[in-house]
Amino acid sequence: QVQLLESGGGLVQAGGSLRLSCAASGLGSYNMGWFRHAPGKEREFVAAITWNADNSHYAGSVEGRFTISRDNAENTVFLQMDSLRPEDTAVYYCAASTPPPPLHWSDFNYWGQGTQVTVSS
Repeated sequence: QVQLLESGGGLVQAGGSLRLSCAASGLGSYNMGWFRHAPGKEREFVAAITWNADNSHYAGSVEGRFTISRDNAENTVFLQMDSLRPEDTAVYYCAASTPPPPLHWSDFNYWGQGTQVTVSS
């Protein structure tokens, strides 16, 4: 069992930045992803990165503003969020999947409990 722990969420004004972290022992062997869930909406894919960081993928709504990265030596994956907008407000979840790269959220095997991100106007 892989235990994922997200941190770094909070309240920020529109145009500001936040850096989310996800830590877990041994996560260097997993493909990693970030998802978000806003009230009244379905769970939404945000970003993903392969186990060796040779490829990454972003939702169109965040591409150019968010950056996913990882430090396998420290067992941590990051989501740098810049130019935040009120519509980015959601609970952000970290998830892990064994190779090959997942094609759908249901392919992720392990999930964290989430961290709240609130962006004010």
